[in-house]
Amino acid sequence: MPMNARLAAAASALLLIAVLAGCGPQSDAGGAGSSEKPSSDAPATPDETAEPGPSPSPAATTKGVPLPTDCRAILSQDVLEQLEGIPLNDAAFGPSGVGEDGGLTCIWADPRADTTSLVTEISKMNRGPALDMLNALVTDEGFTCFTPDKGTRCEKTWPNAQYPVTDGRTLFWRDDVLIDTRYSNLAPTGYTSSIVKSLFD
Repeated sequence: MPMNARLAAAASALLLIAVLAGCGPQSDAGGAGSSEKPSSDAPATPDETAEPGPSPSPAATTKGVPLPTDCRAILSQDVLEQLEGIPLNDAAFGPSGVGEDGGLTCIWADPRADTTSLVTEISKMNRGPALDMLNALVTDEGFTCFTPDKGTRCEKTWPNAQYPVTDGRTLFWRDDVLIDTRYSNLAPTGYTSSIVKSLFD
């Protein structure tokens, strides 16, 4: 890897560490006023990156955010309209819905389609493992991270290896809850933001 690329990756990793350090419940990082604009390649793209706040006290605790149990209930009417006609949790794709660990898996995909799909997993993840995972995505895979809605969001898109469509992955972490979405040729505008609003507002 060229020296400039290594330096950029290192800088991104350090920024992500600072960003996650400010994601505690008593921090103002990624203020509620953060906004996002639609993108054809991803559920949403930031208008701007919020500045990280101070690291929370070691004694600070996060409020308990219950995991959702309904894939449709966490989406706005606008997003549901964009997904109209696409099967949800078809048995052809394996286990979905509420898992044994309480996490929720939502699979929007038609088994007759070759690549079009949108898969979201919502689960509990403590700050330490979240920091390690998101840091690795930045340094090893070139993800971009920012801090909207008092959380940390990381995302990346790339061309599908077989078809002329765009694939991608978007992750959002806040209050020990991780929303992890992988998609191919299916990125409804405002999808992740709709889930965040449903869980945390």
